[in-house]
Amino acid sequence: MIGADAIVKCLENEGVTTVYGYPGVAICPFYNSILDSQIRTILVRTEQNAAHAASGEARVTGKVGVCAVTSGPGATNLITGIATAFADSIPMVCISGQVKSELIGSDVFQEADITGAVESFVKYSYLIKNVEDIPRVFKEAFHIANSGRKGPVLIDVPIDIQNAAIKNFKYPESVNIRAYKPTVKGNIVQIKKVVKELEKAKRPIICAGGGVHLSEAVSELRAFADKYRIPVVSTMMGIGVMPTEDPMYFGMVGNNGKAYANRAMNESDLLIMVGARVADRAVSQPDLITTNKVLVHIDVDPAEIGKNVGPSIPLVGDARHIFEDIAKEEFTCEHEAWIRTLEEYRETMVQKRKPNPAYVDPAAFITMLSNEMKEDAVYVADVGQNQIWSCNYHIVKKGRFLTSGGMGTMGYSIPAAMGAKRGDMNRQVVAVCGDGSFQMSMMELATIMQHHIPVKIIVIKNNYLGMVREFQHYTYKDNYSVVDIKEGTPNLEKLAAAYDIPFIRVENMTHAQEKIQEFLSDDNTMLMECLVDPMDLVK
Repeated sequence: MIGADAIVKCLENEGVTTVYGYPGVAICPFYNSILDSQIRTILVRTEQNAAHAASGEARVTGKVGVCAVTSGPGATNLITGIATAFADSIPMVCISGQVKSELIGSDVFQEADITGAVESFVKYSYLIKNVEDIPRVFKEAFHIANSGRKGPVLIDVPIDIQNAAIKNFKYPESVNIRAYKPTVKGNIVQIKKVVKELEKAKRPIICAGGGVHLSEAVSELRAFADKYRIPVVSTMMGIGVMPTEDPMYFGMVGNNGKAYANRAMNESDLLIMVGARVADRAVSQPDLITTNKVLVHIDVDPAEIGKNVGPSIPLVGDARHIFEDIAKEEFTCEHEAWIRTLEEYRETMVQKRKPNPAYVDPAAFITMLSNEMKEDAVYVADVGQNQIWSCNYHIVKKGRFLTSGGMGTMGYSIPAAMGAKRGDMNRQVVAVCGDGSFQMSMMELATIMQHHIPVKIIVIKNNYLGMVREFQHYTYKDNYSVVDIKEGTPNLEKLAAAYDIPFIRVENMTHAQEKIQEFLSDDNTMLMECLVDPMDLVK
């Protein structure tokens, strides 16, 4: 057995079924060894998308996503995907090939210090110097990636280490890293403090972030909110923690969220932030969530608690364990007047849109699409205006809503949708992107067709980089700069035909429902183009 064989054995021991990547000489021993495995390899068309695809799979399965690329440009191309996963705490193991050990530091062909380059975007990184370390390193990497605050781990493997004979392969049964002991159980004294505040509160609210999904605490949070009738709002990454139409859910907070969700959070007297970073996109004015209220901040990462705002009750731990412990406490609380107030806000503070009837109304279209999608479908939104429309108008039933929140990476939706579909081939997966973000990953249509990964793709086309154009509309009084993409955007019907993908165009709302039904009528890949007013705004 050589090092490359050992890497494959490690992946098999971790239950890995798919590796996304792009080969090159420095990673060729690994890709040669994996031919003898049942692990499926997916050849993406650019390395960044290998990480996005691994992210999509990880988010649907709850397991660690895996990608593997070569040295130099292969590894550096992966960085944006790694940073995207790090910002949203997605568990991934990223394997990069490296030049021969004795040549590291010599600036030889396709050498890059990838461990140094990704230092601020990974939970940890390894440069393997001894082939005998491979089993230990991979066991640790998977443990680090999928425990505590989850995130990507990079393993850099020189080609000579991949080709070196390993004398004694034994995959460790457990991990014991002295300096890495993430807290899982919440402090019972702090939990009892939270319960006392719940008993006193007249206007409690929970703000759920992406950490609730990552800790697999969705059912526990829903049961808690339902039992004690506590209203819930969410960050962008927390969308789907509650079904959109659940009576206790009051929408997404933040600059682009629901006005009534922000008002609910601001007027509460007890705010429980769980699995959320209190970042600027969700909370632009941190003082508003501490004034005249008790702030409870629950997070598995102690570094996040107090970083942006000081909580009244900090509570470090895994959200699922904490809600399980709270459920063991006996207490009562009553705040029906508060719920009635929030219901009134929800009815009276609805955003008024004035869509152009000559085009597709993206808000109405996304809601119509949601109603036609399967209950457990996965909706993957890209970044830009399409993302904000998706956040505010997609209806989550029993499925998932995926997007790039912390990094806001354009081009995320199509490769992430590929990974989500590979993670569960029985689920309907729909990627929604703008014409700008589509062109950042349209090369993955080839991957979708080559590897038979049926993904539904919708392009919201307005011939602009819409979110930037909207910013320039407000900030620079319609003095637009470098946002017009009309002349260079390909004919999507011809592009779809080039890949043998069926195509549908929706020009306005007249026959939108029938076309959506046709679009979703089977599980085959299809590309839909929706023509949207170039001057439409998310607000």
